[in-house]
Amino acid sequence: MADESTQSIVIDAPPEKIMAIIADFPSYPDWANGMKEVEVLDTGSDGRAEQVRFAIDQGPVKDEYTLKYDWAADGLSVKWELVKGTMQKAQQGSYVLAPSGTGTKVTYTLSVQLVIPMIGLFRRKAEKLILDTALKELKKRAEKAA
Repeated sequence: MADESTQSIVIDAPPEKIMAIIADFPSYPDWANGMKEVEVLDTGSDGRAEQVRFAIDQGPVKDEYTLKYDWAADGLSVKWELVKGTMQKAQQGSYVLAPSGTGTKVTYTLSVQLVIPMIGLFRRKAEKLILDTALKELKKRAEKAA
């Protein structure tokens, strides 16, 4: 069974700007710590990425994997799941955006199941790196561009 982690952060930017950064996969290596290569493999009729290949090297976490994305019509959330991976058996995740005062509350949820078990200490370190990138690096990128 995969562990699920959820964390939230408030970003001083509107939801549409944040979602545009999340959807701009080719720019991930510019701001997402450990992201070495990102390639959009398939796009939907709306022009948004449907399948994306990632290559990451983030300390104890090194992997190459492909995710399938499902974008909400209201532009306030996106979900994904693993299509194939080297080190992962399963991955599901989401970003959910909600206006909050003058900013946006961003909630990130991730569940990953690895091919081989990871010692608890390393798993927690890897989880922290992933959550920090998913939220804190996104916050820096969005507020810098605001």
